[in-house]
Amino acid sequence: MNADGRIAGAGGFTLIELMIVISIIGILAAIAVPSYQTGLIRAREAVLREDLYSMRSAIDQFAADQGRYPMSLAELVEQRYLRELPIDPFTRSRETWVIVAPQPLPSPAANDGGSGGRTPLLGNVYDLHSGSNLVGTNNVPYNEW
Repeated sequence: MNADGRIAGAGGFTLIELMIVISIIGILAAIAVPSYQTGLIRAREAVLREDLYSMRSAIDQFAADQGRYPMSLAELVEQRYLRELPIDPFTRSRETWVIVAPQPLPSPAANDGGSGGRTPLLGNVYDLHSGSNLVGTNNVPYNEW
């Protein structure tokens, strides 16, 4: 022990040293957070891309097997073309998928002057998009992917 009551060799950090260390940690965190957030967005975009691909593939397989498009997304699950309806990674809901109905095709009897020469396709689900209004990193809104 020293004359002032402290143990010899026992030292501590000064306030300046602690402030410098905290400042360095703050700077590193400020650099890392935007990179982390960008990584999260890119991961969600990858999930959305994969979900859209698998659901569109299931719609096409359903149409090839059944000769018509599904009446709803739930029918794809009921008929076992999908195990379950995926959650939209941006809206975080299964209920927000935007369904695109099939467009009528021109019929061979287009010159009959009757119905305008268009035959409606059976089914309600031809394509689908995300229900999110956000814009992706490629500057295309997710609801247009």
